[in-house]
Amino acid sequence: MTDHQPFDAMKLQDEDDQEYWSARALAKVLGYSEFRHFNPVLEKAMESCSNSGQRADDHFEGVLVMVKIGSGASRKLKDFKLSRYACYLVVQNGDPGKPVIAAGQTYFAMQTRRQELADDEHFRQLREDEKRLFLRSELKEHNKYLVKAAHKAGVATTLDFAIFQNHGYKGLYGGLDQRAIHERKGLGKNQKILDHMGSTELAANLFRTTQTEDKLRRDNVMSRDIANQTHYAVGQKVRQTSNELGGTMPENLPVPENSIQQLQSQVKKLAKKPGKA
Repeated sequence: MTDHQPFDAMKLQDEDDQEYWSARALAKVLGYSEFRHFNPVLEKAMESCSNSGQRADDHFEGVLVMVKIGSGASRKLKDFKLSRYACYLVVQNGDPGKPVIAAGQTYFAMQTRRQELADDEHFRQLREDEKRLFLRSELKEHNKYLVKAAHKAGVATTLDFAIFQNHGYKGLYGGLDQRAIHERKGLGKNQKILDHMGSTELAANLFRTTQTEDKLRRDNVMSRDIANQTHYAVGQKVRQTSNELGGTMPENLPVPENSIQQLQSQVKKLAKKPGKA
């Protein structure tokens, strides 16, 4: 059984076909022997939900369920119907020392991000080229944060950062470094691989970038070698999750006909046409 199958297997649906997870069931999967030990994690997750500007009740719905307490007897105990976002907050506030917590963080983070994009009416209606421009812009911005986090972790020189980046690519691309990916895409010497990716590939790299930056800061990494290992591990986990969700591996995704620069040029030309704002 893969790391992520338990989370898929325990997913439930209510009468309105809305998915949810049982807090009691999730607590067991995450390795909490008693539900009372899980309550502080739930409380922190609810607080995080409120702090994000959302109503906790919309994601943590209190219910009563029949639970067996021994000798064949049952009684009603409090449970929560958790949304995907609630599960994401729960695993983010769980014990980081538990391996299953790490697996849950990756699973629910990716699932939450996928749902956010699916629910975003504007994003859903974008053409592929527009998605690429949006994601490339996001990736450019978040790479700045990654550079700062990596520098704080000991990745000091330009060469250090190139090696650090290659560790992330190797994890995500099954061992291929930046040069190998460049050659696989058939790019020229001065062409950047990020400018020749489709939206799916860009999204995977954006997730790699944001999660690595977050983990470097969260774990307070202060070693260049550990920073490299962290980037590789995050890239590898994103690859594993994509594979388990049935996705195409990034190195096998098609190369778009037009580069990001060509798309940007087209947008500028359209903007200059009469009648365009």
